[in-house]
Amino acid sequence: MAAHSVDTDVIIVGAGPVGLMLAGELRTGGARVTVLERLAEPTTESRASTLHARTMEIFDQRGLLDALGTVPNDMVGHFGGIRLDFSGLDSRYRGQWKVPQACTEQLLGSWAVGLGAVVRRGHDLVGLRQTESGVEAEAAGPGGRVRIRAAYLVGCDGENSAVRRLADFAFPGMDATRELLRADVAGIDVPNRRFERHERGLAIAHRRPDGVTRVMVHEFGRAAPARAGEPEFAEVAAVWARVTGEDIGAGRPIWVNAFGNARRLAERYRSGRVLLAGDAAHVQMPVGGQALNLGLQDAVNLGWKLAAQVRGRAPAGLLDSYHDERHAVGRRVLTNIEAQATLLLGGAEVEPLRAMVAELLGHDEVIAQLAGMISGLDVRYPDGSDAPLLGGRVPHWELTTETGPSSTAELLRTGCGVLLDSAAGLPAGAVAGWADRVRMVSTATPHGLGSPFELAGTAVRAVLLRPDGHVAWVDDGTTHFRAALHRWFGAPNP
Repeated sequence: MAAHSVDTDVIIVGAGPVGLMLAGELRTGGARVTVLERLAEPTTESRASTLHARTMEIFDQRGLLDALGTVPNDMVGHFGGIRLDFSGLDSRYRGQWKVPQACTEQLLGSWAVGLGAVVRRGHDLVGLRQTESGVEAEAAGPGGRVRIRAAYLVGCDGENSAVRRLADFAFPGMDATRELLRADVAGIDVPNRRFERHERGLAIAHRRPDGVTRVMVHEFGRAAPARAGEPEFAEVAAVWARVTGEDIGAGRPIWVNAFGNARRLAERYRSGRVLLAGDAAHVQMPVGGQALNLGLQDAVNLGWKLAAQVRGRAPAGLLDSYHDERHAVGRRVLTNIEAQATLLLGGAEVEPLRAMVAELLGHDEVIAQLAGMISGLDVRYPDGSDAPLLGGRVPHWELTTETGPSSTAELLRTGCGVLLDSAAGLPAGAVAGWADRVRMVSTATPHGLGSPFELAGTAVRAVLLRPDGHVAWVDDGTTHFRAALHRWFGAPNP
């Protein structure tokens, strides 16, 4: 059947959580979006079930938490299987929030489609061509082939990304040398285990309220085999028996998979008009839910910048800042995951190292450092200056505005930049030329009108926020206000 054509601003390949988060962000920024997904139906598998504090803050900034409902929260996490306390995080969402990936995907899908994103399921990307003015994708779908033209295309299609392959992105790193086997099993009765180390391996088990038990097991010294597909449940049961001495072979497997300590990072997150986000840009062992959260935060960094680009409002270099900012974050996360994989999957040879790390985790400074890194709260995008307050995320501030009570999260929900002035010291027309991109809010802090905001222990009276909630300017005398507006929001309107 002959292909027919569709035009849009941005094509997203992959309708997992990262692709759907990006679709919602682009629509919030006013860009037309078409999402291509090879699966005919949304996944029911919940590979990742942890949302970290920074992701929860982002969901709050987009007004998504009410739809998420009541979510279980665990203040105790781990670093390489060693207990790590998240209760001291500087966030109203401290801890680890337990949300099945299928629920996260459903939430983000409803949001993106509700904003006008078009999702084409059952469409497998088979061709990709760039030109000076745009990109053309060809997909095989249930009604035949379709060609879609757009200004940009983003691959959010996972670790085996077709976009990455077709656009010839370099993807250096290493393949898995060790792996964890994982299965959701009904009809078994084994003790709950949290990173329980046995003589022959590592065993993890958690029985859910519905009676299904998720088991994960690694046999020390067992190399990761080359796999063409997912393992059989019989293999999981055999390894479980060798490690724990328990027989789970009579259970009914609902889902079985394996994941290893592969580590790869795209050399660039952008090649012309094609970009990568999520596992298409970085492959890592999904320790502690960091992979999903890393990808969602990629999407939030990229979405407002790409929307500005396709709408002709982006200043020079804005879209390139996506790679500059997120590639460094990805590299750092992959490093901490590799360290955790060593602690988690190593045998007797890593016990001295585990003992030393456990001792260090008795110190508040170490806990704060590792918990801040894993949760994403410590991410700061350097701006090339010596201004220490720029680039970090804004904390949750309760505010009083001219229209009543509000908060930083609520003010960011439009997807625009926000200028907060607590002292009414800036002229009323300070953002007049950027009023379609930046909202100026004269606000009283909880301490009263004229009282400063506290940002990283420093008092400031005015703060300019990017649409992703990161700080673009503060009135500390180190950066110029109009220069920050030009840098992040482009030229003013006449």
